[in-house]
Amino acid sequence: MGMLMVLQVLLLLLIVASLGFYIVCTVSTLWFFVLRQRPDSTDPQPVSILIPVCGVDEGALANWTSFCIQDIPTYEVLFGVMNPEDPAVPILKTLIAQFPDHARLILCQEVRGINHQISNLMHLLEAAQFERIIFADSDIRVTPEYLRIVTAPLADPAIGVVTCGYLDHAPKFLGAAIAALGRGVDFIPSVLIARSLDGGLKFALGPTVATRQSVVANMGGLQMVVNRIGSDFHMGRLAVAAGYRVELSTYILENDCGRETLNQVFQRELRWARTIRWNRGAQYYGLVFSYGTVHSLLLVLVTGFQPWAIALFAAVWLVRLLQVTLAIYHLGCPHLLPWLWALPLRDWMSFVIWVAGSYGQQIYWRGRWLEVGASGTLQEKIKASN
Repeated sequence: MGMLMVLQVLLLLLIVASLGFYIVCTVSTLWFFVLRQRPDSTDPQPVSILIPVCGVDEGALANWTSFCIQDIPTYEVLFGVMNPEDPAVPILKTLIAQFPDHARLILCQEVRGINHQISNLMHLLEAAQFERIIFADSDIRVTPEYLRIVTAPLADPAIGVVTCGYLDHAPKFLGAAIAALGRGVDFIPSVLIARSLDGGLKFALGPTVATRQSVVANMGGLQMVVNRIGSDFHMGRLAVAAGYRVELSTYILENDCGRETLNQVFQRELRWARTIRWNRGAQYYGLVFSYGTVHSLLLVLVTGFQPWAIALFAAVWLVRLLQVTLAIYHLGCPHLLPWLWALPLRDWMSFVIWVAGSYGQQIYWRGRWLEVGASGTLQEKIKASN
């Protein structure tokens, strides 16, 4: 058998596996968002929201304000900054003056590890008043029922962590649309598949980690993740190791990507890819079976545009578009539909990121170059000039 024939057979196998992946994504999405009821607490307990801040992201004021207008009676929002000269400080002071009963600003100047976000959270955790806590990213926006919905599963003592998916529901620029498509039609369905394969979710997603102070203590504290890549992944893993369950909420967070460029999306997702490789090991390479649109185009080229290969390419795209459309509908983001023309770019970019993420130890994160050690620990590599 010639090399060309071997390549064609290999691509056919990859295409068949990818079609299976798209179908499983569709079924998992339908099951999770259609058949599952969203819990809603009728007796919400007090909550401390802990938000580490570094700089001013797109829509920052709207994001931070959304946390201060929750519909439960007792909660606090603690914003932490490491640098008193951070451009976010004046905005936060104005916000706190508007919501003095809920919001506080904490200076977190003592650096407690390589992961500055977790170092910041360690200070905020010490200042938190309530047993129920939420670690939340500063670049997400929530609705008034967020606390009530996301913390409801914590009424079950067996559940130690609740986490959420997120995306930009109405992107206005190409970079934001590419990011939103990746999160909505690939990442969230992949999380649902991992949840099924692992017999329950074994990790958490960074934008929201709702838990209890006692759970964090039983996990060994945030010092367990302050020097590790993928701190959110490990928080979920440590909670499971401590005997708790991790719950994936049906609540989908809003993440306004604004005018983010394709290069910025690429760099962030490359960091994520390398994080997944370090945390999931050999499972990372199994993602090769999720790029059916890429493999089918390569098959068309390899076969010299044979009619059967073109027909298979069209069939793959039909299944892919069905999977994507259903995901967009059930995630409640119809404004993504006009961006479906960018799906081929999204799929090829995902493939290139997967290839680039399969090797290398350096990641770029908020102005810092970090290197991942053999055990998944982080160390400073190069300090960016800015």
